[in-house]
Amino acid sequence: MPKVSATELKNRLGSYLAELGAEPLVVEKAGKAAAVVLSYAEYERLQAYEDHFWGERALAAAHEPAVGVEESMDFLRRRFFEQDEDAAD
Repeated sequence: MPKVSATELKNRLGSYLAELGAEPLVVEKAGKAAAVVLSYAEYERLQAYEDHFWGERALAAAHEPAVGVEESMDFLRRRFFEQDEDAAD
């Protein structure tokens, strides 16, 4: 992955934007990776991948049995109230 300093990117932003392809550009500040610049097409591709991933997770969850109110409340009581009691001891 190509790298460029923040100062270099600031000075030549137009040319770097024109050269952006599928490969992201790492922007370094003080010699350390600080940001990534990617083309809008690559951004859209990544967004579509993420949307697909979460859509599949939602479909899978829709086929699982739902948790009832009592079971949810029992979980919350155990999770939060028992922790408070342990912390007080």
